[in-house]
Amino acid sequence: MEIIKTKSFSLAVVTTGDKNSNKLSILMPGRLDTKDYWNFESHAKVLAGKGFFVVAFDPPGTWESPGGIELCTVTNYIKAVNELIEYFGNKPTLLVGHSRGGATAALVAASNLLVKGMVLLMASYSASSAPPDEIIARGFNLDYRDLPPGQSKSKEQKEFRLPLNYRKDGEQYNSAQALKNCSTPKLLVYATYDEFRSSETVEDIFRILPEPKMLKKFDCKHDYRYYPEVVAEVNKGIEIFVDKFVN
Repeated sequence: MEIIKTKSFSLAVVTTGDKNSNKLSILMPGRLDTKDYWNFESHAKVLAGKGFFVVAFDPPGTWESPGGIELCTVTNYIKAVNELIEYFGNKPTLLVGHSRGGATAALVAASNLLVKGMVLLMASYSASSAPPDEIIARGFNLDYRDLPPGQSKSKEQKEFRLPLNYRKDGEQYNSAQALKNCSTPKLLVYATYDEFRSSETVEDIFRILPEPKMLKKFDCKHDYRYYPEVVAEVNKGIEIFVDKFVN
């Protein structure tokens, strides 16, 4: 792990592969997840084998990236990804994001021409919803996350007190809308038993997206890192997608 400084942030990154490669891949965790979960390490090895220089990072203000939790917003996540692309030489880039990371990947890809492909893993496709009354009264959202490697639920959990501004900021972004006119190649991966969105919702979104596109479905819940066999299948799907659309 190292700390790098982009124009706006100090970010904790883990890199894999040849730094002199002419193509970049950025791995983007879900909300309050970390770059150090084992599924991202697995994806990084596969992508490095495909010739990418791979960068996994903790979004601003989370885990090992310096700064307060107030830095954790969708706006800053988008900015951080764009700045990472610039920091690493403005190379053709593949974005791979899980959950809110997938939603953010879509938002970046819709406006950054250097993004040549995106893999959206159990992504969020709608704007953030208004918080429940009890969270408003408390003034923050209390969340817990597994410690790395994250292959199973950890007995000890990392606590986050996410300010209400996270949701307010997120209300302005809708990744499904952003993708409607986005011709960047896209692989949508979704889960049969996702707790946050139905298979039908993802299938409906996929149907209206422009080509080129691919769709993969796996029997798991939202946190697919708990399923080693699914992570292996996701890797195969990424390889097929890269060979077909990104290389």
